[in-house]
Amino acid sequence: MDPRQEYGLALSRRHFFKLGGLGLGTAALSSMLPERAGAAPLSTSGGLPSIPHFAPKAKRAIYLFMAGAPSQMDMLDYKPKMKDWYDKDLPESIRAGQRLTTMTSGQTRFPIAPSKFKFSQHGQSGGWFSELLPHTAKMADDIAVIRSVNTEAINHDPAITYICTGNQLPGRASLGAWLSYGLGSENKDLPSFVVMTPNWTGRQEAQALYNRLWGSGFLPSKYQGVPLRSQGDPILFLSNPDGVGGDLRRRMLDSLGRMNQQAFAEIGDPETQSRIAQYEMAFRMQTSVPELTDLRDETQQVLDMYGPEASTPGTFASSCLMARRMIERDVRFVQIFHRGWDQHGNVAGDLPKQCHDIDQPAWALIQDLKQRGMLDDTLVVWGGEFGRTVYCQGGLSQENYGRDHHPRCFSIWMAGGGIKPGVVYGETDDFGYNITKDPVHIHDLNATILHCLGIDHRKLSVQFQGLDMRLTGVEEHQAVRDLLI
Repeated sequence: MDPRQEYGLALSRRHFFKLGGLGLGTAALSSMLPERAGAAPLSTSGGLPSIPHFAPKAKRAIYLFMAGAPSQMDMLDYKPKMKDWYDKDLPESIRAGQRLTTMTSGQTRFPIAPSKFKFSQHGQSGGWFSELLPHTAKMADDIAVIRSVNTEAINHDPAITYICTGNQLPGRASLGAWLSYGLGSENKDLPSFVVMTPNWTGRQEAQALYNRLWGSGFLPSKYQGVPLRSQGDPILFLSNPDGVGGDLRRRMLDSLGRMNQQAFAEIGDPETQSRIAQYEMAFRMQTSVPELTDLRDETQQVLDMYGPEASTPGTFASSCLMARRMIERDVRFVQIFHRGWDQHGNVAGDLPKQCHDIDQPAWALIQDLKQRGMLDDTLVVWGGEFGRTVYCQGGLSQENYGRDHHPRCFSIWMAGGGIKPGVVYGETDDFGYNITKDPVHIHDLNATILHCLGIDHRKLSVQFQGLDMRLTGVEEHQAVRDLLI
């Protein structure tokens, strides 16, 4: 279609009446409000004027997402009685007809595979940690381990979409987008939501990560996560093309901005404003991002704390260090997706590699924040989309046995702003199969994250297609009060 025709058709009859209705409503509302002559803007950070709903404990958050589902009974949920059940079938009374994936639905047996890894207690809290997590174990008194997280999704794509966006179907706004929308940004030169996807050393055939996991869904696109890359430009198209200098780019953006403002005045599409904001952010990031990614001001002591890969772009260690640098610069939300946790086979070979990738850097991130006085107002979350079964996939006679998906219970940990340290919350049965105390649905988990940042999850909603959309759905869920300071 000719662009001029497309432009003319954009102002449709439905669009016209929508804009008219909004104009009348705005005028009516403004007539009811008191005068605000000389008053400061309702929000200086671009967030909603009604948020925070109460005093937040955390100003910002970092989410360390282990995509593929870490094995909780090999890492954080100690099940010593399973040694007596080696190669015995999981009792039907425990499985109770639970839905199975296609990977194990054809098995005639469900032989129990006790963890091969040793556990020991750590800290004053006495939390049990696997030998695979020696550094995480050292911060037993800094973190809260939750062993009773659960979800309905049993396959990766709907499960990771569910925990990241609040629904198993694509199209919803992600957690980071909700935070950007509600709280806005405290740094005009960097995005409020940044995503990293570092390399991994475990199972290489990892599940794909889709942009919708950090997308804005029905919210304006300026709230979506901005990927920070480890090769080439840290952010796509950050550099000017050959022959285009900074002054020319500035003039181009000014002209484009005037055209977009005219289009917005005539059509009223909010995405036009998002486009203007994104162009301006990209221009400012040409200066702010190179400074952010330059590690020359980091001391050797800090680099050593994160481990030997801290200075290697694309590693989990480098991503954790970069997350701290972004949080220092008031980026609102940083999410790191570490892949390769889908151990359907070779648990004994791949899981230690995965844990080695993340153990020291995650510990260093917490210590680094503590040393800088930032942990008290920075929330850190570690976890995946579901857990893994105590029974093995395949047979125990096979050297490379694995574990299947398990949504009924899995473990995560949280630390920092608003979370009680040194807590172990929730219990599972001796088989690590069913929750016996204090279940935490993934909606409860997201409600807790929002609460730490001063948001009542029931009050953060957007009307879309005639429905009030929330990150935590319409069911009755709540923040886990026993985890909160």
